[in-house]
Amino acid sequence: MPEPFKNFISAALVDEMASHLSKAWPRFPREAFVAEAAHELDKLELKERSNQIVAALEHHLPDDFAEAAAILRASLPDGDKTGLSGWAILPLNDYVGRAGQRHFETAMDLLEKITVLFSSEFGIRYFLLQDQPRALAQMRRWSENSNHHVRRLASEGCRPRLPWAMRLPALMKDPAPILPILARLRDDPENYVRRSVANNLNDIAKDHPDLVARIAAQWMKDASESRKRLIRHACRTLLKQGHQGALEVFGFTAPKKLSAELALHTPTLTLGENLLFELTLESDATASQDLMIDYAVHHVKADGTRSPKVFKWKSLSLESGGQTRLAKKHAIRPITTRRYYPGLHHVEVIVNGQAVARSYFTLSL
Repeated sequence: MPEPFKNFISAALVDEMASHLSKAWPRFPREAFVAEAAHELDKLELKERSNQIVAALEHHLPDDFAEAAAILRASLPDGDKTGLSGWAILPLNDYVGRAGQRHFETAMDLLEKITVLFSSEFGIRYFLLQDQPRALAQMRRWSENSNHHVRRLASEGCRPRLPWAMRLPALMKDPAPILPILARLRDDPENYVRRSVANNLNDIAKDHPDLVARIAAQWMKDASESRKRLIRHACRTLLKQGHQGALEVFGFTAPKKLSAELALHTPTLTLGENLLFELTLESDATASQDLMIDYAVHHVKADGTRSPKVFKWKSLSLESGGQTRLAKKHAIRPITTRRYYPGLHHVEVIVNGQAVARSYFTLSL
């Protein structure tokens, strides 16, 4: 089982941070910092651990942010010199965001340096919330930086719905100010940067689906293969939702003269078993058609209603008069993100965003 992320922020990490800070500033109150930052750390979750370290930094670094920033810069790796790195940078981001509000230029310089070690997308958000135009101007400059970590920050930092981070309500409401940054980075030579652009657009799609579908259509013109992959990843939520505009970008129009038959081989099953079904598609259309085939399992909820969960299945081209059969095994097993309830569920096949067949099964626990 993978190591939980929270365990990377440990008492040993706090002690290592104290060591590097003491070397950069001999008057740093090391023992007091460690006592506060590492207090009952094992009882805390990831963000709580980071926040406790941030509070300790605020209490034990100089109140003058310019002086504190100089100490932090001196504690970073430089050439052969070791320094703060890895997960130790996570609390530094929040410290800079909280303590550097009235020292914009100094804070931006520090975020630019530490993002090369551990992305600063959490730190920049404080400044986007405080003064969005000024922060976005800085991020536009970062989008032209020679370092790909800094360029990625220009996109990742302004994601409206960045996981684990503060949301950006103004950009959720109107993402127009960040679109020039994304357009500038869409053909970045680093996939690491392009992936961030795709994730940013996917965030935007959750509030502005039609806008992202239009952007996808515009960007698809004369697109390179790498940009096409970016657009596909950016539209992943829209494609799962069956958004017609997004589907059409990839050539998936409403299916024509398509018959579908769904055979369910497990009409009853117990939690932990596999749902087995087979789909037969036959086309009477006059031309071949590209089909994106998904399926949705409609799970029974506590109140007896059903909630669908869409899963990707297969994309194919079906010739005129052609037929294809697909078989699927779907595990119905306990997972941490879902609670199962007994009763009548159903599975539904979706082709190019349209439901074409369904069948029911009974689940017992």
